[in-house]
Amino acid sequence: MARRIDVTGADGVRLAAWEFGDPAKAGPDPGETAVPDAPGVLLLHGLMGRASHWASTARRLSARHRAVALDQRGHGRSEKPPEGAFTRDAYVDDVEAALEQLGLGPAVLIGHAMGALTAWQLAAKRPDLVRGLVICDMRASALGGASQREWAEWFASWPVPFATLADVRKWFGEDDPWVERPNPSRGEFYAEVMAESPDGWRPVFDPDQMLRSRETWVYDAHWEELAQVRCPALVVRGLDGELGRAEAQEMVRVLPRGQYAEVADAGHLVHYDQPEAWLAAIERFLDSLDGE
Repeated sequence: MARRIDVTGADGVRLAAWEFGDPAKAGPDPGETAVPDAPGVLLLHGLMGRASHWASTARRLSARHRAVALDQRGHGRSEKPPEGAFTRDAYVDDVEAALEQLGLGPAVLIGHAMGALTAWQLAAKRPDLVRGLVICDMRASALGGASQREWAEWFASWPVPFATLADVRKWFGEDDPWVERPNPSRGEFYAEVMAESPDGWRPVFDPDQMLRSRETWVYDAHWEELAQVRCPALVVRGLDGELGRAEAQEMVRVLPRGQYAEVADAGHLVHYDQPEAWLAAIERFLDSLDGE
């Protein structure tokens, strides 16, 4: 079960937040969460993602936390304004507004890829709102213009519309040139961001908006903001992910209170590739925060 909560982001952009915890077994409000006074957790998906990618993680955490996942601007059920801002400031300000409107702060921010960058930038900006941080497979180094061109070419290669969701799963899990070996979990991940249209299945996001979002971080390094994060922070990488071990360990060193976790047999989509190992890593971290 998921309960939608509407949030107003920066510049009035309408955002959809989702609470995945089961309703309380007793109480006057049927929409009340199982642990209404529990510590807050806000989950932030990566580029092209959506809140529902966090459903299993949020449900697991909801036994002891108020776990909410946010559809960020341009993603999922949130607004996708054609002329809207897709800058770093806009994404960070959206999360700041969401934490305040949801009453979650000080919260633990759990971010994957772009969502992790947003999380640590907000933690540096508003330490009063963030008591802990999980950074999943996001680099602090600049990726450069070649990376942006590769992404534009990759979007152009998608055989949209897909006739069926099975075709989506097969292309992203097997046929995509970026796939080194069959990866069913990757196919499932991308099937989650498709919606049926009259001519077939298409992404729920605008690829041009994704490229606009991405170009606001790929040309810059983000070490300085990382060093400004004062709360405990866990850097998680999949053994075969995009964040290399040396860079991940340097991120841990730069973070004033950094910790490190590595998940075997996982790539960039750690929480899809190895969900139990992922949950074990973040639950240990959350337990350490709750014990402080």
